[in-house]
Amino acid sequence: MERLVNTVRPYAWGSTTAIPDLLGTAPTGEPQAEMWMGAHPGAPSLTARGPLNELIEADPVRELGRPTVDKFGPRLPFLLKLLAAGAPLSLQVHPDLEQARAGHAAEEAAGIPVDAPHRTYKDDNHKPELICALTPFEGFCGFRPPAEAADTLAALGVDSLKPYVDLLHAHPEEAALREVLTALLTADHDEMARTVTEAAAAADRLGGAHAPYADLAHHFPGDPGVIAAMLLHHVTLQPGEALYLGAGVPHAYLSGLGVEIMANSDNVLRCGLTPKHVDVPELLRVVRFEPADPGVLRPEASPSGEEVYDTPIDEFRLSRLVRPEGAAPTDLTAPTPQILLATAGRPKAGETILAPGESVFVPAGEPVELSGPGTVFRATVVA
Repeated sequence: MERLVNTVRPYAWGSTTAIPDLLGTAPTGEPQAEMWMGAHPGAPSLTARGPLNELIEADPVRELGRPTVDKFGPRLPFLLKLLAAGAPLSLQVHPDLEQARAGHAAEEAAGIPVDAPHRTYKDDNHKPELICALTPFEGFCGFRPPAEAADTLAALGVDSLKPYVDLLHAHPEEAALREVLTALLTADHDEMARTVTEAAAAADRLGGAHAPYADLAHHFPGDPGVIAAMLLHHVTLQPGEALYLGAGVPHAYLSGLGVEIMANSDNVLRCGLTPKHVDVPELLRVVRFEPADPGVLRPEASPSGEEVYDTPIDEFRLSRLVRPEGAAPTDLTAPTPQILLATAGRPKAGETILAPGESVFVPAGEPVELSGPGTVFRATVVA
C-alpha cells in the first residue's frame, strides 16, 4: 500500500476554499480547482517509491494485476479527483473510444503538437466520467426536450432569439437541437454577443429558473455558450448524489465540491463558456443530440455496507463506505488496483490512518482492511 501525495491544479475556475477546508489547511488565496489521484502523466501522484506512473510502468502486472493489464493495457485505467468549482467550467463533451482513436491518429498524422491550443485529441482514449457531490453541487447536463428549452428562451422576450425558438419547435427533436446549436456556434460574433447581453439582462430581471444564465453571462459576457446552456438540464446534486456523463453528452459544472472519477484521458471538445479553442465541425460530429433525463444516481448498498455507484463502463467503479463508530472492519482485498480516499473522519486502511483528503494506492491482490469511523471513497476497475 502506498500513501499518495497529490497535485492540486490551480485552474482559474477553482474554489479558493473548498479543498483547503476539506484538508484542514489554510487557503492560499489562489484557486484550488482539482486534486488528482492516479497515474496520469500530467500530474502523477507521488509515493515513497516514486511517481505512481513510473511504479506501474516498471511492473504493471504486479501493480495492476493480470486481469487489468489484459483488459486495459499496462496503465491505470482511471483518474480520481477532488473537484472544487468556484466558477463555471466550460460547456463541453467527450468523444467515444472510436472517435478518440480516429481523432488522435488524424492529429498525430497532421503533426499538430500535443500542447498546441487548437489540438483537440490529446490521447487516444475516451473519457466517460462520474461526479459525486460532497457539498450541494450545481451544473448543466444533457439536452432537455426542445419545447422546454424553447419556453426558456421565449420567456426572455429577446427578438433575436425568436428564430431559435421556432427551430426548437420543429421535428424531429434531434434535428432541431442540432440546428440550434450549429446556428449558435456559427453566428456572427458581434451579433451573438449583443443577443447574449440582452438575454442576460432579461434573465437577471426574471430571476428564478433564469438566474443561472445571468450568472453565466457575468462570467462569460457575450459567449454563445450562455444560450447553449439553456438547451440543457439544470441540476443540483445533494451530498452523496452523482451524475454519470457518457460520450457526447454536453455538460458544464457550476459550483460545489465533489469526487470525480473518469477514464484516464484528457480529451475535451468545448461548446462555449471558454476563451479556448472551439472546433465546431468536430464538436457537432461528437455531440449526441438526444433529449434525455440527466439520471441522478444514488448509491446502491451491498450486504457489506459498501455503496456502489452503478455505471455502464469498466474503466472505473466508484463506491462509498460510510462507517459509524464501532463498525466491524471491512475486507477490501481485490484482484484489481484501488485508490482509497477519505472525505470524513479518520478511518484506517490497514495501519494507515487517513485524514480527510488523504488517499492510498493499493496494488492488485494486496490485502487491505478498512476500519475505524469515517467516509471513504473506493476507486477500482471492473476486470
